[in-house]
Amino acid sequence: MLSNKKRIFVLCGMIALLIVTGVLNIVLNGNALNTGSGDDNLSAASFFDTYRSDRVATREQTILYLDAIISNSASSSDEAAAATQSKLELTQNMELELVLEGLIKSLGFEDVVVTNSTESVNVILKASELTDSQVAQITEIIVTETDKSSFDVRIIPVE
Repeated sequence: MLSNKKRIFVLCGMIALLIVTGVLNIVLNGNALNTGSGDDNLSAASFFDTYRSDRVATREQTILYLDAIISNSASSSDEAAAATQSKLELTQNMELELVLEGLIKSLGFEDVVVTNSTESVNVILKASELTDSQVAQITEIIVTETDKSSFDVRIIPVE
């Protein structure tokens, strides 16, 4: 029984580390974008590209880790079920973010990244400034497609 608790703690710890890694990546890329010199469009483009590649790499690692738990014969049925549920939630979250990014790009924005967490939805888009109408359109898309309220939506323009 103690080994099952250890496995659950390790699983939770690994997931927490992946989340922290993603947040640190966003923060550090944001700081580099704010303090960087040179062409602002190049910096913004590299931010979006870097963020996407880091997000894909982190999710691939998470999926590999969850697959290892699911396929490991030493894993209990509860651990395998929890890993399967986590993998399903991750997949649904990935699909939702992709849909939201596409819908927001359809409003005419050049580039956008959406992150969905249990508490909020963050929208980072390539724009120097936003009008009230654009903010309302983006918020309406998020509220319509998710279970979040308008208070849970954070819209961050990046030039």
